[in-house]
Formats: sequence, C-alpha cells, structure tokens
Amino acid sequence: MLAGGTGTAFVAKAELQQVPLIGWLCTLNHTIFVARADRMGIAAQVAELRDALAHSWPVALFPEGTTSGPDEVLPFKGALLAVLEPPPPRVMVQPVLLDYGAAGDDIAWLGDEPGLANALKILARRGSFEGRVTYLTPFDPADHTNRKGIAAEARRRIVEAMELPASGG
Repeated sequence: MLAGGTGTAFVAKAELQQVPLIGWLCTLNHTIFVARADRMGIAAQVAELRDALAHSWPVALFPEGTTSGPDEVLPFKGALLAVLEPPPPRVMVQPVLLDYGAAGDDIAWLGDEPGLANALKILARRGSFEGRVTYLTPFDPADHTNRKGIAAEARRRIVEAMELPASGG
C-alpha cells in the first residue's frame, strides 16, 4: 500500500533480496537492503541511506523491526536513524500508520517468518482486503537531540493515533 501510494524506497532485511519474485520486486523501488545482524556494518548501511536521501528519494523505514499485533507498537530501534544525525537539509520524518483491518492477522509478517512464506501466505489468501494508510503530521528531526529521540517521537505519534496507552517503548 505504501509503495503504491508514494513510490517510496524501503529499508528491508537483506534476506529478502534472495526471495524469488519478492527480491526482484524490491529492486523496482530502490529498496535498501540491510543486514540486521551485522552491527559492524551499520556505518555502511547508514551511508547508503544518506545517499538515497541525497537523491531526494522518499525512504520508508519500519523501526519496530518486525510486525506487532493490532493493539501494540513495539519499541522502535533507532540504529538506522543515525542517518538523521545531523539531518540532511529539508528532510522531515513522516510517521505513517498502516491498518489492514480484519485482514491484519492474516497478512501480518510474523516475527522471523521468511519473506517467501509471508508472500505465499498473502497470495494464497482468498478474497480481497482493504487497507488504510494514515499519514501523521511530519516533524523536523532537528528538533530532537538524537536518533533515539527521533524514534521516540515517531512512536509516540503512532501510539497516540492508535489511541493506545503511551507505555511500552
């Protein structure tokens, strides 16, 4: 939904690049593949994100690192938000709330579920489903002291939009 509506590039786990069809589809929108377990390679991954932002590509990052349930928002991981320390000129953070309604449990990416398994699960699902994309008010990352503050503010806005209790991250 998000790519279709915005043309955004995604930040995705490197394993997706090897999944038949899904890997190819990811390359169509300039997906930036990251090795989540490669803590030593974070600087190179941040540099790749900086390059994308320098080319004015919209970039979507899912800072939960996985899919949460319909009534929760996991703590946000801020490592890749280091790309915003300091923020490039004119870059804003646009929190987005994705809601798949009743189909959410059927199509959600479950924890460490392989990309191919998730794609096959969605393709095998009968019928259609509606999804809603809610674009929350963008904010200037320069108004926050560091990547952790940026992550916390984005999470706060999403939790508020979902009308959930503020605790948990």
